[in-house]
Amino acid sequence: MRRNSVLPDSHTYPFILKACALLNSLTLGMTLHSQALKFGFLVDVFVCNNLVHLYNVSGSISDAHKVFDESCHIDVVSYNLIIDGYVKVGEIGKAREVFDEMPERDKVSWGTLLAGYAKMNQCKEAIELFDRMVSLNVKFDNVALVSALSACAQLGELEKGKTIHDYIKTKGIAIDSYLCTGLVDLYAKCGCIEIAMELFETSLEKKVFTWNAMLVGLAMHGHGQLLFDYFSRMVEAGVKPDGVTFLALLVGCNHAGLVHEAKRLFREMEGVYGVCRELKHYGCMADLLARAGLIKEATEMIEAMPMAGDVFVWGGLLGGCRIHGHVELAVKAAENVMEVKPEDGGVYSILANVFADAGRWDDLVNIRRRRDCAKIKKSAGCSLIQLNGVTHEFISWDDLHPQSDEIYSILNCLQLNLKQYYWR
Repeated sequence: MRRNSVLPDSHTYPFILKACALLNSLTLGMTLHSQALKFGFLVDVFVCNNLVHLYNVSGSISDAHKVFDESCHIDVVSYNLIIDGYVKVGEIGKAREVFDEMPERDKVSWGTLLAGYAKMNQCKEAIELFDRMVSLNVKFDNVALVSALSACAQLGELEKGKTIHDYIKTKGIAIDSYLCTGLVDLYAKCGCIEIAMELFETSLEKKVFTWNAMLVGLAMHGHGQLLFDYFSRMVEAGVKPDGVTFLALLVGCNHAGLVHEAKRLFREMEGVYGVCRELKHYGCMADLLARAGLIKEATEMIEAMPMAGDVFVWGGLLGGCRIHGHVELAVKAAENVMEVKPEDGGVYSILANVFADAGRWDDLVNIRRRRDCAKIKKSAGCSLIQLNGVTHEFISWDDLHPQSDEIYSILNCLQLNLKQYYWR
């Protein structure tokens, strides 16, 4: 067009800018931006919206917001694009600010923000936003419903998840593969394995993420045999497993103590299934091998890794060394954890326990002094469980719960049995 002196019009730039976004070609997009300005097309809302989208996918949210601020005409799509841009870069607070100032919102506006909260693990905020949508009779799309179900699954809010499921059934919303995955994920993670299995079987089109949701739930709750049964079905159905699939399998092996099976899967990942090993897979194997007392094998695997170990890899080795009394190797693993995550206060406590178990009191005093000099505090562990519709929250070592004495008594018995199991 340009070589033949054909002048572009307002329809030209939205298409070419969309092509630049698909190619992630920021440099060419900026050139087209200057041309659109030169020819006076920045008064067109479609041109501006496609420019905002281009800058979003290129990671330049500040430029996207500048185009947005300077636009002569702003519609709901313009606002949605800015919200989506901030959610891509993890600025959920700024996304909420834009959302709150919108004069008019559609289901995409609500769904994008809800998905952002779920993605950023701000699950309580996601559920609160969902409840607000219900109270305002906002029409849901499946993105919003899946995000709300994901937030419930992460928090263990089974009753709220059941309410959303009831809403889906009451409104007659068609359950596609994405929504089915969200429901399977909710029930599986909350321990309702039979309901998850029933929903899974009703899915006509089982995508890889649907299989993964079922596998992750089975792995979390120690259903080792079922886990492998479903994996076999997945392979027989011609669904190619991915990294999440194998992470679920390795976690399941870890929970069920299936060391031999885990080693076989880890070998077959790349050679048989063509799935590249990532740090999370190495971390799971390091934890599994070290807990099983195969400290030398875990160390050799870490040393042979094609990438540097992260906090999970070295932390897994450290945990096993603590259980089995490998003091010097525990020190090496702890030093590596401190190097990759210096703000982690938990490693100092673990190493202090290793020294205490070995009777190395001078080393115990030194590691505590080192922690105090670094002014690092251990983050308190927190867990949630829902029982009879009531959510109970526990902070590590607190005694606020009315049944604290009974709870600690059970925990002490479990800890004693675990030590006896691993030392056999």
